[in-house]
Amino acid sequence: MELFITLAILIAAIVLFVTNKVRPDLVALMALSGLLLSGILNIQEALAGFANPTVIMLAGLFVVGGGIVRSGLADQAGQLLLKYAGNKETRLFILIMLVVAIVGCFISNSGTVAIMLPIVMSLAANMKNSPAKYLIPLAYGASFSGLMTLISTPTNLVISQVLQDYGFPKLGFFTITPLGIIAFSAGLIYLLLVRNTLLPKKGRKTFVKRPSKTPDQLLHQYNLEKRIHRIFVPAHSPLVKNKLKDLHLPDEYSLFVLKIERKQHEGLHLLPGALEQKMAGPDSTIEAEDILYIQGPVDQVNKFVFDYQLDYSPHSETEQLVSKTIGIVEVLLTPNSSLINRSVTESGFRKKYNLNVIGVNRKGQYLLKDVSQLRLRFGDALLVQGYWNELEFLAQDTRDVVVVGQPQEFAGLAAASGKAPVALAILIGMIILMILDIFPPVVPVILAAMAMIFTGCLRNMDDFYSQINWESIVLIAGMLPMGTALEKTGGMALIAETLIETLGDYGPLAVLAGVYVATAFIGQFMSNTATAVLFAPIAINAAIELGVNPLTFAMAVACAAGMPFANPIASPTNALVMTAGGFKYSDFLKTGLPLMAIMFVIMMIVIPIIYPF
Repeated sequence: MELFITLAILIAAIVLFVTNKVRPDLVALMALSGLLLSGILNIQEALAGFANPTVIMLAGLFVVGGGIVRSGLADQAGQLLLKYAGNKETRLFILIMLVVAIVGCFISNSGTVAIMLPIVMSLAANMKNSPAKYLIPLAYGASFSGLMTLISTPTNLVISQVLQDYGFPKLGFFTITPLGIIAFSAGLIYLLLVRNTLLPKKGRKTFVKRPSKTPDQLLHQYNLEKRIHRIFVPAHSPLVKNKLKDLHLPDEYSLFVLKIERKQHEGLHLLPGALEQKMAGPDSTIEAEDILYIQGPVDQVNKFVFDYQLDYSPHSETEQLVSKTIGIVEVLLTPNSSLINRSVTESGFRKKYNLNVIGVNRKGQYLLKDVSQLRLRFGDALLVQGYWNELEFLAQDTRDVVVVGQPQEFAGLAAASGKAPVALAILIGMIILMILDIFPPVVPVILAAMAMIFTGCLRNMDDFYSQINWESIVLIAGMLPMGTALEKTGGMALIAETLIETLGDYGPLAVLAGVYVATAFIGQFMSNTATAVLFAPIAINAAIELGVNPLTFAMAVACAAGMPFANPIASPTNALVMTAGGFKYSDFLKTGLPLMAIMFVIMMIVIPIIYPF
């Protein structure tokens, strides 16, 4: 009865996945709830997926991938690939797949996808193509890379251990490599042939979170290039020790101080001459050797510089308005905003939000002079400058204004600017630790994720958590216990016994084919590692009973378990690209089933040749 209930829940979940009427992560939770409420799994077994090292590792890899994007490393890697690929889409496609295969030789296939995913997304954006054309091949290529070396995937390590347990030699580092090369080559040819027919042309339109306008684009749009000026305050200037509110710069000169750059004199600073970025406000006191960033017309700036004996280099300083701590965004007034029909000064905007309004877009006319005295109207767009955390706070207050774009995204990019070499060093360190196999794979990933925070590649813990695709995490963690349920209810053992009893009389090749098909089928509904744990002993026992080479059957299990192409929730690699690209279950089904059939035929030919019975 329990087996019947388990199969019913599994079939129901598959139907919901295929019809795409319910979110995949919700389907996984529904299936998990069904197994728990029916008593097939206890609470520990049902929630074991959320404590699974693979799931934790995937969450960490999302964070590492976020650091790669934030630091600009993904864009730089994408530009490098584009340099060698030129404008040839086919060449770029092949190059991506080759890089995936090489990277996948040394780290897990899920790790390969997590590292390459942001790079591929960036590449697609640069090529103005939909990432959908690259993401499913990325997942498949990573699965093929799992057959390249012993450490490419935990599946190979499991099979090697089972062979040892039965008294046979363990797998060498490159024992499985010939199969990996053949599988990858055949898969690449197949994907090249079907990429414009079977592969989806596009996924969800919202798969990438892109702000509408970058800070640089806003500065250019508001024509601020000639209105932002950098002023140095010498020690002898009468400006020193004066507060901005006492200088009356808006009234006397039509000038506004937006930012103050000051040498840091307190605390421990590793870099000599480190500069502190300060928002300018009415109570800001000018100190000697301060650098002021001022908005206003050039003639008034010259007059101000002369009157207060300041140093001024007349060239554009708009790029200095955006830094790791300070930025700009554009906001729109809501219909019932309290700012309407009031000037910026009257509204108390600066006091309430600790932000400066430095420009107004009124029906395409950009107003930059005496902004604080402008009476605001509905439909006005305001260019606002201030600390990033204050801008993020403003984005949460939707009563008076609506922030255009995503301040958190801008802030993260600004904070990680120039950190690409650091992100690369962290990535290489993670890969080296994985190759050395000193710790379980999850440990280097967690260390790398923490390093992204400590080195500034990610801005803060909010940025850290925002990088994790929780839909993928819940989907995988929710479906992992299905394998436990199938094994616990005897479903797996039933399949194995039936296989040997049915095909044993037809010779080793027939049993080998049966083992392959059964492994591949079960591998669509549970992790490849769990599938290998179940079928490796069955395959080796079958080989012993038939009096043939157990390595032949072990290789069949390794290949079949590592090719879960037809089901997006069959492996973390598929789930990662499914949520990133917004694919349907049917996208994997129509692309993956033919590929699995092709691989079956190829492997039934080459496995007995490379590893004879």
